[in-house]
Amino acid sequence: MKLSCLQENLSKGLAIVGRAVAARTTLPITNNVLIATDQSRLKLVATNLEMAITYWVGAKVEEEGAITVPARLLTEFVNSLPNEKIDINLSVKTKTLELKCARFEARISGVDAKDFPPIPTVDGTVTTKIEVEALRQGISQVAFAAASEESRPVLTGVDAQFEKDLLTLAAADGFRLAVYKLPLTTPVSQKAEVIIPARILTELSRLMADGEEAVEITVNPNKSQALFRLKNTELVSQLVQGTFPQYAQLIPQSYNTKVVVDVAEFLRATRTASIFARDGSGIVRLVVAGGSELTPGKLTVSARSEEVGDDVGEIDATVEGEEAKIAFNGKYLIDVLSVLKEPKVALETTNPSSPGVIRPVGVDNYIHVVMPMFVQW
Repeated sequence: MKLSCLQENLSKGLAIVGRAVAARTTLPITNNVLIATDQSRLKLVATNLEMAITYWVGAKVEEEGAITVPARLLTEFVNSLPNEKIDINLSVKTKTLELKCARFEARISGVDAKDFPPIPTVDGTVTTKIEVEALRQGISQVAFAAASEESRPVLTGVDAQFEKDLLTLAAADGFRLAVYKLPLTTPVSQKAEVIIPARILTELSRLMADGEEAVEITVNPNKSQALFRLKNTELVSQLVQGTFPQYAQLIPQSYNTKVVVDVAEFLRATRTASIFARDGSGIVRLVVAGGSELTPGKLTVSARSEEVGDDVGEIDATVEGEEAKIAFNGKYLIDVLSVLKEPKVALETTNPSSPGVIRPVGVDNYIHVVMPMFVQW
C-alpha cells in the first residue's frame, strides 16, 4: 500500500471511526482501525462488534493494500502532526505502516487485515431516505427516554416504525414515553418495525452534525442489522431483538386540566426546584391555579427537603379546565423541556395519580408521557 492524503482529512476520518473502536474487549483486534485502499480513496473502518463505522478519505493511491493498526496510537500521532500532506507506505513483509509528514515520520506495527472482523453488508427489504435535520431532531427528542439498564433489553432501544412515508420513533423506560413522527423522503414499499439501540442513534446524530444530504437507511430482511449511509460515512448496527411494548394505550386520550406555559420559564423553575429536590427523591410538585378575565392563571413549581429547606417558583400560565396538583421526578421534566424547540408547551393532567402528557404547542408530531410520583400534599 502506498498513498498520500491531507493530515486534516485523515484526522477527521480517524475521529469519526474512533467512536466505534472497542473500549473493553476480549478481542484485541477491535482496538485497531482497518486502513485499506478503495479505488482512489482511503477507507477507514472500526468496529466494537455491536456497530461498525466506515469512513472514506480522499487520497492519491499509488499501490493497493490493507492493514490494521492500533486506533488510539495512530489517532494521537496524526493529530499531533502539522496540517500538511501525509505519505503512507506499508511494508507487506514486516506489516509495518510508515507515515511521513513534513519533518516527522513514524513506523507502526500492524496486524494483518484478514484478521479484522468482517463488516456485514446489509441488503434490505426496507430502504428509505430521511432529511438529516428531521432525523436529528427526532433522535434528540426521543433517544434520552430509552432505558439505560439492560434488565429489559428492548427498552434500551428506540422503536422505529416505517409505514408509507412516515417514520414513528418511540422510546420508554417504564417511567416515561416519548413518541415522535417524521416524514420519509422516500416512502417504504412495506410496513416494518425494528428496535434500534438508543446509543447507536445518538452516535448517528453526532455523525450527522455537518451532514447536509439525506440519510439512507437500510434494514436487512431478518431485521437483525441496519445500515445508515451518509455522504462519506456508513454505520452498520446490530438491532435489538424482541417485541417493543404496545405503547399506544399508555397515552391518555383525555384530560381534566390543560396548562400552557413558556418552555424556558418552566425549565428554569424546574431546574431551580430540582436543587432542593435532590434530597427529596427528586420530587418536584406542580400546582395549577386558574385565573380570571383580568389575571392569568399560574403554575407553581416547588420542592422541599426535610434537611435542606424548600423552594417555590411561579410562572404565568393559560389554564383550561379545573385546578390541579401533580408531582413528577424533576429530572424527567428537565430532560424533555431541554430538547423542545417550540417556545410554548402544554401539560395535560387528569388527576395526581395519572400520567401527565407534555406536548409542544404548534406542532402535533411529538408527545411525551411522564408517570407521576405519589406524594403527601
